Amino acid sequence: MICSNSEQVENKQEDQKTIKCVVWDLDNTLWNGVLLEDERVYLQNGVVKIIKTLDSRGILQSIASKNESSLAMLKLQEIGLQDYFIYPQINWNSKVFSIKEISRLLNIGIDTIAFIDDQLFELEEVKFSLPEILCINTADLEQVLDRPEMNPLFITEDSKNRRLMYISDIDRHKAEKEFIGSQEDFLATLKMKFTLSFAQEEDLQRAEELTVRTHQLNTTGYTYSYDELNQFRQSEQYQLLIADLEDKYGSYGKIGLALVECQTNMWTIKLLLMSCRVMSRGVGTILLNYIMSLAKDKNVRLRAEFVSNNRNRMMYIAYKFAGFKEIEKQGDLVIFENELTRIQPLPEYMQVEISH
Repeated sequence: MICSNSEQVENKQEDQKTIKCVVWDLDNTLWNGVLLEDERVYLQNGVVKIIKTLDSRGILQSIASKNESSLAMLKLQEIGLQDYFIYPQINWNSKVFSIKEISRLLNIGIDTIAFIDDQLFELEEVKFSLPEILCINTADLEQVLDRPEMNPLFITEDSKNRRLMYISDIDRHKAEKEFIGSQEDFLATLKMKFTLSFAQEEDLQRAEELTVRTHQLNTTGYTYSYDELNQFRQSEQYQLLIADLEDKYGSYGKIGLALVECQTNMWTIKLLLMSCRVMSRGVGTILLNYIMSLAKDKNVRLRAEFVSNNRNRMMYIAYKFAGFKEIEKQGDLVIFENELTRIQPLPEYMQVEISH
């Protein structure tokens, strides 16, 4: 049975905390000993297995350590772990500052970060300043992989490649920073290909993961299980669309999802979401305009639901920018409607492929 709107709104908050990034301390945490004081330091027992297992589950990892950056990075390279850490913060700043910086650079919520340290003072300071964070004492390292927050329901191809995708993003951001010219000119250099298709059964694990993990670029925050999504996929009353993006640096993976309820004279966008990694690529507008074009071709009215979660203001603006007008409000639920009189053309900087 497919959930009703009220059930979806009531269940939109996750029962289970989801960790997207584990932030490690170094001295007496990742390794035994103090790098600047001891003649040698040794990896903690079992730490390599933990790091590689978290990576295989699609959980990113970074570092917040008060240390000498060049020496620490050299040591990480020597032990073969350097490439596992995205945006490491190795400096003399507070751990709170470093974790905030990691959150900003990865564009993820503070509440999706876990922090591992051996110093009670550091753990308490982080917990006091950032109470949403999951703080773990190094003494409890052996239980990390068994924690429910570290065990996603599905491990998809996108999960397995998540770190590599972020590394590609770092290359893109560097190129963008160095580029001289307009944003559109830079996007043209990326040779992007956007593929939009009706979701197949093999897409459903990633589709569920997207509904659970995506909070900022998400119009309603509704979460759906694999079975619910499969029912939508097979139903003539719904369209479930999934989007892929790639460019010259590699694949972004499956980065967008839309669920449209299709009644005889009225279509309603129940969910529209995009991965934060493609926020500046214009793909949300392409997906939205495609749905608008389909509705216009079918000669039906088009509405959309929006539920604020205090992070998704950008999606409210996206609807307004696309010509949706607010026609009704029921508590936190906003109903939009679009007259379908101005549908934007596809951007010249992107190759768009519609796969039916």
